[in-house]
Amino acid sequence: MTLRPAQPDTGIVFRRVDLPDPVDIAVSALAVTDTRMASTLSKGNVKVHTVEHLMSACAGLGIDNLYVDVTAQELPILDGSAASFVFLLQSAGIELQNAPRRFVRLLEPVEVHQGQGDSEKWARLSPYHGYRLSFEIDFSHPAVDLTGQRVSFDMSTGSYSKDIARARTFGFTKDVELMRANGLALGGGMDNAIVMDDYKVLNAGGLRYNDEFVKHKILDAMGDLYLLGKPLLADYSAFRSGHALNNLLLRELLERQNAWDVVTFDDERLAPAGFASLARAW
Repeated sequence: MTLRPAQPDTGIVFRRVDLPDPVDIAVSALAVTDTRMASTLSKGNVKVHTVEHLMSACAGLGIDNLYVDVTAQELPILDGSAASFVFLLQSAGIELQNAPRRFVRLLEPVEVHQGQGDSEKWARLSPYHGYRLSFEIDFSHPAVDLTGQRVSFDMSTGSYSKDIARARTFGFTKDVELMRANGLALGGGMDNAIVMDDYKVLNAGGLRYNDEFVKHKILDAMGDLYLLGKPLLADYSAFRSGHALNNLLLRELLERQNAWDVVTFDDERLAPAGFASLARAW
């Protein structure tokens, strides 16, 4: 994978350069065609799997325009978090471009629900002058039950790189086997995921955060929601959501055209706290 600078208003574009004729897939909620275990973007028969961790890093660092050249169907999993992407992007340097940043601002709540009772899950976007995410998990697993299961993160007061980016993906040994059977996470293991059996975390080093499980769900949600193509000014809250429901929420938002508008801030003082110079502040 190679990351290349892009001009203002390009957006984030994934480019499959391993094909005889390279194919560009522009980030869009409607370009998401598979949400099993990860978020997949497609254009025709060409796919790019597992884009959410890189997209989360871009959201956390305020990167709007980028070309992502890839030589396979899946992005590198690295350590299972967004930390390596954050490090590489900051090491390369982030340019503040001479163009207004465009935000999708929520004007009224939008939400989606699935299931009832013990299987209920939901995700919601509400108006908020900034970007705040709250997530609650409910896995009923001994190892997860011992950790924090609800977290709230506000972009204006928190540090994405310190508080969220290092949280690793997690799953059970049977999940790893299932993903490999489907041609995904072929390099996956305990070096790049939290792996659990039916009772405990198997990684020798344990957890990076006491609430690493739910923080990774925040990380994923930031990546999934950034597939909208523009940063959100909204309050996101969710219970047991995942890639599929996050994308369903974006599609519902796009259908409800009276629930949002696109805004810019010519005067930095009018922008939400922390949004005027994300690349330097974080």
